[in-house]
Amino acid sequence: MKAVALTRYLPIDDPESFLDVDLPKPSPAGRDILVEVKAIAVNPVDTKVRSPKDKVEPAPRVLGYDAAGIVAEVGPDVTLFKVGDEVYYAGDITRPGTNQQFHLVDERIVGRKPKTLSFAEAAALPLTTITAYEAMFDRLGIDRDGADAGQTILMIGGAGGVGSIAIQLAKRAGLTVIATASRPETIAWVKELGADHSINHREDMVAQTRALGFQHVDHIAIFNDMRHWAAAVELIRPESGIVSIDDTDLPMPMAGMKTKAASLHWEFMFARSMHQTPDMIEQHNLLNYVSAQIDAGHIRTTLSEVLSPIDAANLRKAHQMIEAGTAKGKIVVEGF
Repeated sequence: MKAVALTRYLPIDDPESFLDVDLPKPSPAGRDILVEVKAIAVNPVDTKVRSPKDKVEPAPRVLGYDAAGIVAEVGPDVTLFKVGDEVYYAGDITRPGTNQQFHLVDERIVGRKPKTLSFAEAAALPLTTITAYEAMFDRLGIDRDGADAGQTILMIGGAGGVGSIAIQLAKRAGLTVIATASRPETIAWVKELGADHSINHREDMVAQTRALGFQHVDHIAIFNDMRHWAAAVELIRPESGIVSIDDTDLPMPMAGMKTKAASLHWEFMFARSMHQTPDMIEQHNLLNYVSAQIDAGHIRTTLSEVLSPIDAANLRKAHQMIEAGTAKGKIVVEGF
């Protein structure tokens, strides 16, 4: 089967940062399904895993997490899917990635592809959808079905992949959404997705939020980086919570959190598959929930650009776009 892989971790402008290779087609066992991959999406985590380092892989390593495709084979213990089913999922960071024609994945972290979306449109969604859903509903404890309607949430990094789906999920839950964006096109994007307010994270976020009439906000989700930690601590309502998906490479003073009795949550969507948690199947359930919401017309894909075909040249191009930090929504690569 065709695949895009690496053996060395190189700058993305190096022509050998990704290679077109042929690999053996895998076979499913246990609860794994074998998916014929039709489209994949590129996420910031892909670029972090691929970032330059002094390491050489003994065999080609395939990256990639988001995928949409068709079930080609099923393992003996599979109960959720059958051959021919159309699926979408975000994979498992501890296993080979989705940038290959046929991919093995545990059925418990796979959802049914929305019927109303193409494979490219569906591939844009899983990783960011799982991250956004878990961040708000599992970590912050917001009620998905509207019991917390009217509460406020500040999303720092609202125009990115995670923010783009989180805005829509939060609006479905009845929240008032304040999303940060800094360029005219990203401000328009978050408003189009349903954000009630937009503020600029390159300027004083505390002053802007209070100018909107909010002394504090009920929830904060940090979907880009921790440079805005001080503003988040100032703005969070006492006895409420902040969730972050970023690496902890900047100082995070906790005194303000302590005196507010505020909580900090971490979201890492690979945690369930990495640790084989007893509730792994919740990712299957949430992907099916979002699929139904999409087919009902309540949520839209966050796809912004499609490259074709799936090859080393287009993977390099997609990684360059992510690393430039100018992407809005999601970049998908389609078709082998």
